[in-house]
Formats: sequence, C-alpha cells, structure tokens
Amino acid sequence: MRFMLPVLATASLFAQTVTPGSKVQEAPLRAHLAFLADDLLEGRGTGQRGAELTVRYLETQLQGLGLKPARGGSYRQAVSLLGLQTLVGRSTISFMGGGACATPAFGTEIVFGSGVAKAEQAFDAPILFAGFGIDAPEQPWDDYKGLDVRGKVLLMLVNEPAPTAEDPGLFDGPNLSAYGRWTTKFELAARHGAVGVLLVHTTPSASYGWPVVRNGWDAERFSLAKGPEGTPFQGWVTEDLARALVKQGGQDLDVLRAQAQRRDFRPIALDLTLKGRLHSTVRTVEQFNVAGVVPGTDPALREELVVYSAHWDHLGKGTAPGVDSHPGQDQDTIYNGAVDNASGCAALLAMAQSAIQAPAKRSQMFLFVCAEEQGLLGSKAYAADPLWPLAKTAADLNLDSLNFVAPTRDIGLPFGDRSTLGDLGAAVAKASGLKVAPGRPDTAGGYFRSDHYSFVQAGVPALSVGGGRDYLGTDPSALKAKGAAFGRRYHQVTDEYDPGWDFRGMVQQAQFTFDLGQTIANAPTKPTFKAAR
Repeated sequence: MRFMLPVLATASLFAQTVTPGSKVQEAPLRAHLAFLADDLLEGRGTGQRGAELTVRYLETQLQGLGLKPARGGSYRQAVSLLGLQTLVGRSTISFMGGGACATPAFGTEIVFGSGVAKAEQAFDAPILFAGFGIDAPEQPWDDYKGLDVRGKVLLMLVNEPAPTAEDPGLFDGPNLSAYGRWTTKFELAARHGAVGVLLVHTTPSASYGWPVVRNGWDAERFSLAKGPEGTPFQGWVTEDLARALVKQGGQDLDVLRAQAQRRDFRPIALDLTLKGRLHSTVRTVEQFNVAGVVPGTDPALREELVVYSAHWDHLGKGTAPGVDSHPGQDQDTIYNGAVDNASGCAALLAMAQSAIQAPAKRSQMFLFVCAEEQGLLGSKAYAADPLWPLAKTAADLNLDSLNFVAPTRDIGLPFGDRSTLGDLGAAVAKASGLKVAPGRPDTAGGYFRSDHYSFVQAGVPALSVGGGRDYLGTDPSALKAKGAAFGRRYHQVTDEYDPGWDFRGMVQQAQFTFDLGQTIANAPTKPTFKAAR
C-alpha cells in the first residue's frame, strides 16, 4: 500500500494538506547566483581563496536574513580535509611487459594520484585485470574470489555488469547501484590491500567524457582527514590506452570485458608491471559547511528539523586554460560552476528569505556543504557530526544544478519512491499544477552522487529535487536541446552565468522545494523509508 497522509481519503483533501510557503523571489535568486558564479570567487575551489570568500558571503547572508546559527554562535562547521596534489613533472610512471615499455602522457592518456598521505612513493607492482572490482555478497557477486591482491595494481572496468535476460534484476537492474560507483571500487580495493587501482574510462560507462576526469585529477584532490586511507596509487586510463596495455600484457580487452560479465569471473594476471615514482604535495586544510536555522513555531515540533541543502564548491581556479574556453578567451582558468552549483546555493538563500517571513511548525535549516565535488565530503562530515540530532531530522531536500532553461509542466523527484517523500512531493506537485516527471533509469548513479545520499546513509529520508523536462514554450524541442547542451559545459570553464537565462524554471524548482519542505515542516508526522536505501 502506498503511503497516505493521515485521515485523508480523496485527492482533493490530500492536496489540501500541502502547506504553501511564501513566494520565492527571482531577484535575490538571480543576484546571489550572479555573485557566486563571478570570477571574483575563482570557481569556489576547495582549499582555494575562492572558498574563503564563498563561506564568508554565505554566512553574512544568513546573518543578514536573521537566521540563527545552528550550533553555538557560529554559522560554520569545520571540516578537516587531507589535500593531495600530484607533482606530474617529478613523477615517472611506466608499464613494463611483453618486451616493451609504455610511458603514457598524463592528462591525455592517464591521470593518477595517491590515496595516502605520503609525499614520495616508489612502485614496482604486477597488474591484474579485476573485472568490475565488485564484491557484493547479497547478489552474490565477487570479482576477487578470495585472491590475495596485496602489492598488486588492479585494472578495472567502470560501472557494473549489465542485466541479462536470464538475470534482469542483477544489481539494481538498469539503475547503477552503489557498487558501480568508482569511489566504491577504490574503497573496496584499499580494504583488500591492493597497492593501486586504474579504471578504464569510456563515456557511456562513466556518463561523462574524458575531460571531466582530467579536470578532476589535474587539480588537488581531497579526502576527509579522519577517513580511511585509499590505495597508494589510483587513477584512470583512456580506453585506447587500456586496450594497448592489455595487449602489451598478452590479453585482449574485448575478451576480458566479456569474461567480466560472468559470475564465475576470476582476476586475470597480465604480463605487465607498473614501475615508477609518485611525488605529491600533502597538506591538511580546514573547510566549512555553513548553516542557518529558522526556528519552528510549535512548542513540541520545533525540536525537529527539515534540512534544505546545496553544495557551495566547484572546481576552482586551474593552473592552465580550460580546454573548452570560449573563443577569444582561451586563457580562462576559472571553473565558475554557475549551474553546478551556484544555482542551488542561490536558491537556498532565496528560500531562506521566504522561510524567515513564514516560519513553520518544525525548524528549518539551510545547509551549504563543502567539498561535494571531492566525494560528498562536507555532507559526510555533517552526517558524522550533525549540528542537529539526526533522530530529530525529518528530511533533507537537496538542490544541485537548477533548471536554467524555462519553466516546465513537471518536476523531478528521482527515487522518491524509496521514502514517503515521493508521495508528499506528488501532492505538492498536484497542488502546484505540476506533474511528477516520469522516472528514468539511473544509469549514471546520480542517486549516489549528490549530498542527499549522505543523509540517506545516516537514516534520514532525503532526495535531490530535479528540474522538469516538459518545457513550456513555443519550441519545446529547442528548449530540450538547450538543456541537453549543458552536458558539454559540465565541469568545464564554460559553466558560467548568463544574464539572458530564463529564471522562471529556477524559481519554479526552488518554490516547489520550499513548498515541499514547508509541508514536511507542518505535517503531524515525519517522512519514513519505504524501500532499500
């Protein structure tokens, strides 16, 4: 049975339980976005000067609106991070085997770094092809088969085995499971004691092109300072390089791929050894989540909380011009992150302005988390040390990359069916004259790639509210093409603010999220999980 709000029997009564919030205004949303995406903030890079400016701006805005600090007298929550930067010019990596020595070019064929806090390391390690690098007992699926991989480098495929006619529910069917995420593969390899991991990139399997990978590994990379160590060596290779290396090692990549699709796959040794030295800069840096609270009005329910979250970081300022710079601006080194995710932060600030004017029964927190682009680090740190008890946190509604194209007839609630948030969202959508956009296979693992997932893992119902896809306009196909074109700007220097954007779609998405949050904040009971997390 699907969840229903208490004592309601008809759709019309169901809709009446929706608590419309005050109107989210376009002017502050636009102003905040334009500032947060400005070159002045240098792309809001983790550990960079732009991060300091961003945090100061956010806390000043929350204070000016009248929100209360979430804990003590500060709007900040410190998050200690370990920063590692590969010194490419000093590092030497080669692949020996088959009577040959391959020395691929960093950036164009391979990217690599370390997962441990050591400034200098030497490697002389045999390479195994480890299939998808998955160990999932409940499937059951085990690519390791009990093999001792200590001291070895594992070459792995991205994603996970595809469902078959005989096994259509393999893993999560068409949806990528957590086992298919590249971060999970790194973590599992480290637990097995591998010295390194190299992932084989393809655009379909990763869901993004090689430039996105390169941009992420050209820069300093971060992990939680108190988190577990990764493998000493880790990185990605292009498919062309993987094919050449596997051939050099006496195997055929297509044959290995086919074998990796089988449950009885066992790791295959290649006649290949990784040799070289890896030099890195190592530092510990303090970053901050920023949070402000609008206290609730109900004497009992005000002790409970609804969280609205968005990540404030992007890729920051690079050391070389971006590949996709605008013509005539080929020296652009700033990854502004206007859509991803200045838009979400701007929406939260505009929503906070509305919340302070119309508080709800439960308290409401507006949470801006750091280091999402580094692996959800800020939200993970929050979940490990929450500013409000998780047992009293009703839900998290996350915003990441808003609809900059046009208003829509629908709204996105991906994976809303995993908790009663989906039912509440459908009611709010109906009351707002919107439809819930039909679900699509999550082949890219988006469910695990946004900050709501840190709350889900901590036991709090959460989702990321998506923009709609049924655009309102005289030429819907052109609008869809405009939205799809953002894929070329994702994690590139061209994700910049455009004063010509139609902000009605962003306001619509922010308003829906705020109305849903207000409905949760005024409901007699908290949302609950309905399915596997």
